Amino acid sequence: MDELVEKLKTLGLNSYEAKVYLALLKKYPATGYEVSKIADIPQARAYDTLKALENAQIVTCSSDKPAAYSPIKPKELTKRYKKKIDSTINFLDKKLPNVKDNHVEPIVQVEGYSKIIEKLIESISTAKKQIFIEIYTQDFKYLEKDLLEAYHRGLDIKIVGCGEKFNSNFGTVFLRSNLGIMPNHLAQRYLFAVIDNEEALFGEVNNKYDETNFVITKNHEIVNVLKTFIAHDMYLIDIEQSFPEQLRYFYGNGLKKLRDKVLN
Repeated sequence: MDELVEKLKTLGLNSYEAKVYLALLKKYPATGYEVSKIADIPQARAYDTLKALENAQIVTCSSDKPAAYSPIKPKELTKRYKKKIDSTINFLDKKLPNVKDNHVEPIVQVEGYSKIIEKLIESISTAKKQIFIEIYTQDFKYLEKDLLEAYHRGLDIKIVGCGEKFNSNFGTVFLRSNLGIMPNHLAQRYLFAVIDNEEALFGEVNNKYDETNFVITKNHEIVNVLKTFIAHDMYLIDIEQSFPEQLRYFYGNGLKKLRDKVLN
């Protein structure tokens, strides 16, 4: 009964109106006194409510003494409100201004490691197609269960695993070696994720977890850039593992020549 009352309230009826209508469905025609007993509401409120429902053409009143009330059929009630809701939605579709074509999705900053993990779990749990993620062992343990569930839902999971003893038994995994392509001050413990080509989450994990800040955005350009960055890391890892001797011959140990060429 409580659930029906709440659902009727979403259509615009108040609590008394919902209870009176449901009471009449149990017994009709019924007097105001009978309705108050069935609905378990004060008798005075029952009469006021019946009058309001009569004016709204949700109940009808007989000319008997005392007056007896009957409800309209539930299908008629729902049909009426469905028509009203559809009409409102059609009006809004036509009259509400569109978002400008040059609208840019905002970039939101999330502070605090636990909040960042919660947001990542939320995004992973609602993902529908694909997840690209570059992550360290220390952080992967908090997301492994949710990523595995996403994998079992049929999502394409691609992981760049960083740090010692990184291990994942699902998805396509690219294990990063100790080779750092970026300068030392940028080669800290970072985490990048792209969800469904629609959302990007990235940042550097601070040793003081409360001071860790991440950026979250659905900005299309930033999402594409971050996915490209992760994909390029996957390319490099695969090439490094497939041609270690050739790379060492051309670029020296640790790709020193390449690092010097790019980063001076």
